Amino acid sequence: MSDPTNEKPDNLWKDTAEAGRIYILPNLFTAGNLFFGFLAIIWCIRGKYASPDEVQSARFFTEAVFFILGAGFCDALDGRVARLGGRESLFGKEFDSIADVVSFGMAPALMMFFLILDPTNGYPFFRQIGWLIGFIYLLCAGVRLARFNVLTNPYIPRGDIGAANARADDFLGLPAPMAAGTVASLVLVILNFDLKAFTLLLPPLMLLIAWLMISLIPYPSFKHVGWQTHMQARHFIGLIIMAALMFQFWRFSFAVGFLLYIFWGLGKSIQYRRQQKKAAAAETPTEPTSPHEE
Repeated sequence: MSDPTNEKPDNLWKDTAEAGRIYILPNLFTAGNLFFGFLAIIWCIRGKYASPDEVQSARFFTEAVFFILGAGFCDALDGRVARLGGRESLFGKEFDSIADVVSFGMAPALMMFFLILDPTNGYPFFRQIGWLIGFIYLLCAGVRLARFNVLTNPYIPRGDIGAANARADDFLGLPAPMAAGTVASLVLVILNFDLKAFTLLLPPLMLLIAWLMISLIPYPSFKHVGWQTHMQARHFIGLIIMAALMFQFWRFSFAVGFLLYIFWGLGKSIQYRRQQKKAAAAETPTEPTSPHEE
C-alpha cells in the first residue's frame, strides 16, 4: 500500500501551538477512554485481592470487562468527532495512543494474568510463565500503537510496507481495541462457563493475539461507515437480528464476534498469499523438454 504521489503534504499546522491545541469534545472522549481503562485496572486488582468471596470477585471482573468495552466505545468516537468537526490535532493523536496503552494494553494484560491464565494453575509450566505472556501482550500492544502513529504521521509519505492486499483505510495488524475486546470477552466466558477442557488453548491464543497486533495483516477499520452509509433491506434486518442475539446471549456473543473478526482477517491474509503463490507458479515458464530419442 503506497501513496502514489509519495510527497510530503503541505504544513497542516502553522506552528506547535496550533498542532498541540486541545479541542474539548474529541479529547473528552479520549479522557473517557483513559478513565475507563484506569477503572478496569483498579477493578481487576479488587477482583483478585480485595474480595475472598468468589461471587463478589466475579462481579468485579465482570464490571472491569465492561469498563474495557466502554473505553473501546470512547476510542471509536473520539476520532470520528474530531474528523466530523474538522478539529484534528497532533496532541489529540498522541493523547489517544497514551490512553490506548492503559485501556487496551495494561488493563487487558492484568486481566489476562489474573484471570485468563489462572485456570492453567494446574499446569506448572504455564503457572511460571503466566506473567511473561501478559508482558508480551503489553509489549506488542505498545509497539502496535507506536507503529500506528508512525504510519499515520501526516508529514511522512506513505511508502510500500509489504501489505499489498490492504485497502487504503485498513488497519495493518490487529487493532489494540479489538485485541483488548477479545481478552475482555473471553473473561466473560470464563466467568460464566466451565472452560477447564480448553485450558491449554488459552496461552497460545493470547500469544497469537499479541503477534497479530504487530503483524502486517490488514483488518477492516469501518471508518467508511457513516451517516451516508446504506445497505439493502435484508442486510439491515440481518444486522438488527444479530444485534438482538448479541444482546440476548451477551455472556459469550462478544467473544464470538471478536474471535470472528480476528480469524476473518487472518484467513483472508492466508487466502491471499495462497492465490499469489498460485499466480506466481502459473506465470513461471516451463523449460522445453527434449524430444525422445530411440
